[in-house]
Amino acid sequence: MTYQHKSLAAGRWAQLSFLEQMANIASEVERALNWQAKGNASYSVKAFERSLELVDLTIKQLKTFSRLKELTRLREALVDYFFGTNQFKSTDALWRSYFLPFVYAARRFT
Repeated sequence: MTYQHKSLAAGRWAQLSFLEQMANIASEVERALNWQAKGNASYSVKAFERSLELVDLTIKQLKTFSRLKELTRLREALVDYFFGTNQFKSTDALWRSYFLPFVYAARRFT
């Protein structure tokens, strides 16, 4: 697999706290949403793919079932929103409100 975040995939990702990981995922999702709103599908897809890469790196190193369950559901819902039929009826505002507490906590506690 070719990683966009090579240094993170090489082990640096596991050194970050869960809050920092989620805040980084939030940044990529935010970029994808912003590019989508601007009508630039190519950049939106690239940012979304980077967010999935970070979600996958997080899933790969998780050890608690509750977080694993949340992250796999998050991945499923993101893919559905960006590439599926949006069966979960997600919106840009929903994604922003989901990720905002992680961003705030990561800034506050790290």
